[in-house]
Amino acid sequence: MEKIPLSIAIITKNEEKNIRSCLQSISFADQIVVVDSGSTDKTLELAAEFGCEIYPEGWHGFGRQKQLAIEKCRLPWILILDADERIPSDTADIIKKIVTDPDVGEAGFSFPRKNYFQGRWIKHAGWWPDRIVRLFRKEKGRMTSAQVHEAVEVFGIVGELNVPIEHYTESSLSKIIQKIDKYSTLGAQEAFKDGKHSSVFSAFMRAFFTFNQDYFLRLGILDGRQGLTLAVTDAVNKFFKYAKLSELVKINRGGR
Repeated sequence: MEKIPLSIAIITKNEEKNIRSCLQSISFADQIVVVDSGSTDKTLELAAEFGCEIYPEGWHGFGRQKQLAIEKCRLPWILILDADERIPSDTADIIKKIVTDPDVGEAGFSFPRKNYFQGRWIKHAGWWPDRIVRLFRKEKGRMTSAQVHEAVEVFGIVGELNVPIEHYTESSLSKIIQKIDKYSTLGAQEAFKDGKHSSVFSAFMRAFFTFNQDYFLRLGILDGRQGLTLAVTDAVNKFFKYAKLSELVKINRGGR
């Protein structure tokens, strides 16, 4: 297969169930950078099979970790992907045209993201079109430094594409609970750093509002049992983020 002058940046840790499908969907890229934060499964073995450039790196938070991967990229265009994301063939064709066209004037491009959960494409509760910037010129983009909910910053015009990136989000409830613990901790730390405050009561009210917004106002109810599960997990994550923030504030004040 002919390669195009595109670098793809991926961060990983124990992604053996996802990484093969991800890499198969981006085999057209001339450089694939994998920054790994201590995988103990077959992630690195699979990445090596696909000719990826692998860089071990301690964990620095999502934003900084992805920026480290970007800094390893050499080619004029960069695409940021997560290991549980895929580039469909129609999307790959558009990316190839952009990267090889010298007349393209945009500094970057956004994509709608199709999120799949427990086998279902989630179309409501803000999960579609879930537009994200992922493709950008090397000298025109970088990641925000946020520990969680990081994003690509592009310095210039950003075009909107109609072809999607596919995202196969975690479907195991036990692993979702682990992610909630991790993400809520990172979110609380970020909020504390920004000088925000909270209480357990306000954490509950935020969670209550989040559930009702996701499930009723944003029509998550139309996504069946998957929509209900996602509304609940989003609310639980919101509760623990702000309950942990309250805890951090008390600890910082010397309270128990």
